[in-house]
Amino acid sequence: MEKELEANVDSLTRQFRDPRAARAVADSIRARSTRSVRLMEFCGGHTHAILRYGIPSLLPDTVELRSGPGCPVCVTSATDLDRAIALAQVEDVILTTFGDMIRVLGSRTSLAQAKAEGADVRVVYSPLDALRVARQNPDRPVIFLGVGFETTAPMIGSAVLAAEAEGVENFYIFSTHKLTPPATRAILDAGEVALDGIIGPGHVTTVIGSDAWHFLPQRYAIPVAVAGFEPLDILRTVLALVEMVEEGRPRVVNTYARSVRPEGNVAALKVLEQVFEVADVEWRGFGVVPASGLRLRDSYARFDAALVFPVDVVPARDPPGCRCGEILRGVLLPTECPLFGRACTPQSPIGPCMVSAEGACAAYFRYGGRPV
Repeated sequence: MEKELEANVDSLTRQFRDPRAARAVADSIRARSTRSVRLMEFCGGHTHAILRYGIPSLLPDTVELRSGPGCPVCVTSATDLDRAIALAQVEDVILTTFGDMIRVLGSRTSLAQAKAEGADVRVVYSPLDALRVARQNPDRPVIFLGVGFETTAPMIGSAVLAAEAEGVENFYIFSTHKLTPPATRAILDAGEVALDGIIGPGHVTTVIGSDAWHFLPQRYAIPVAVAGFEPLDILRTVLALVEMVEEGRPRVVNTYARSVRPEGNVAALKVLEQVFEVADVEWRGFGVVPASGLRLRDSYARFDAALVFPVDVVPARDPPGCRCGEILRGVLLPTECPLFGRACTPQSPIGPCMVSAEGACAAYFRYGGRPV
């Protein structure tokens, strides 16, 4: 059964990476595109896929792809990172987090440096791993640094519900979760970069549903097409956006129907609604974006590390010379940052856009981008 499943997955993967089919879709894009369009992919996974598979080389000069704020590690503010580092330094605390967060600089240091100086910082692969650490260390507070968009937040919510059901009293969450539609609104409202279409994030939209993006054509007259992560997924999404621009009929198109439904994942959304409430939160490069984050509801306040362990942090600052904020807003390409490929590389990253596996700078560097 397992081998049969693997064979089916391999067959499906080959189908969505078929060179002949890709060229045919690319030909259709060239045939349909008569005006210059700039499309933004929100998701960092899309940025990596676009560059890995050489999608820009298949597109006509009329189509420009621009990366957006699709890396949750990257958009975590320096202030929140400073708070996480301060929490890790509280006596007896075990701070658990995903691996990408370890090397990201706050305003002065990182979790990796705090760990080197004696803080108990542990990398986990899921919030349930963090809950397991709490069970194994009942006499010590265990804090999970919750980072991510709507994709990971339901897992954190489920961990909170499990801790409550089991009576685990030493488990806490420091939530820095962000919501994707408000960030898209913030980019469009700022008017710093002109966009003609949005490549909707596949994983996020699996949770929130394609209906969540109707505000784009309705309020901003901008089309959105939800994409998967294979070459044909992305090319078909670009074709759908080009066609909508050419026709002057913006709407929501779901080109990732094998995973995304209009209503989203109802069970995951139920967990989000039960455990979290919407809050104004700070994004790196954006400042405070209204109603764009998630915090624990009052009924789960005993799990909220920010309330249980109040810490003071000095006003945060971003690394000098780093242009990550402008890259996250789509104002600059990674190669236009003066540090890119020079002082800032994956081996010695300065900004989070180079640290994170989903960061735009890391993608451009890995797949051949060079400083300008």
